[in-house]
Amino acid sequence: MRSRAAGLALGFMADRLWGDPSHHHPVAGFGRATTALEQCVYRDDRARGSAFTAALIGTTTLVGILAQSRARHPLQRIALTALTTWAVLGGRSLGREATAVHTLLARGDLSAARQRLTHLVGRRTEDLDSTEVARATVESVAENTSDAVVAPLVAGAIAGVPGLVAYRAVNTLDAMVGHRSPRYLRFGWASARLDDLFNLVPARLAALLGAACAPLVGGRPSEAMGVWRRDAAAHPSPNAGPVEASFAGALGVGLGGTNVYDGQIEHRAEMGSGIVAPDDIERAVRLGDAVSWSALAVSVAWCLRPRRRLQPGR
Repeated sequence: MRSRAAGLALGFMADRLWGDPSHHHPVAGFGRATTALEQCVYRDDRARGSAFTAALIGTTTLVGILAQSRARHPLQRIALTALTTWAVLGGRSLGREATAVHTLLARGDLSAARQRLTHLVGRRTEDLDSTEVARATVESVAENTSDAVVAPLVAGAIAGVPGLVAYRAVNTLDAMVGHRSPRYLRFGWASARLDDLFNLVPARLAALLGAACAPLVGGRPSEAMGVWRRDAAAHPSPNAGPVEASFAGALGVGLGGTNVYDGQIEHRAEMGSGIVAPDDIERAVRLGDAVSWSALAVSVAWCLRPRRRLQPGR
């Protein structure tokens, strides 16, 4: 467990220093394999989609188990955990993309900011004004701080390398086939539900840490907790809701509203109150960074917690 803690910390630092690996990213390779398998097995029903999900998650987890079992020396375990953590985290890239949108808005280049926003969100961005671009960016920072940093760290602390790769596989599958489009409503059902399950605890930890870190961005923990309790349940996602509500309260802004996805208009309940200004993006990035570092501390503490030893004869 000490090796696991050290590996998580080193992998986190690697992500903070360098961001995602620039070449041969394993998550991109998993995505290509997913697309190829989908083309071979797709059928519009839950059973086929569930088998597809089980095959990909099971294979990925088995690879993680085998790799961890072969790393017998502590230094090998630390190195393997660190490399895997670096590969599955996305905190540095998230902050970089959000900051790029903020920079373009500050320059008054709304068209370029809309285009850059497509790196972060799946909604239509062509008609958004600067306030809506800022809102979408803050929402993405909130949700992806949980999905791309907190949740992988929690999975790694609990289950090591198999947990890290299993979580990233589940989250990637949800992004690829888990959305409610005509093609994936049934085929992607299992992927979406599994992602909900895997993020149940991490999302609430991220929301709690967001409230705790509110003073770092001029907010109040009580306000973040109050918005979470009042507004989170109205969000269509059981896990994005708590995180976005907590960030809205911590930042003192209003999130939610009308979005357009693949030509479909979706009205999401509003969380918090107030207009999101472009400068709130920078505050959201700082809050996301604070939550990420706090999640690392919690994960390392979990790994290093005292454990009872069984007495002989018991």
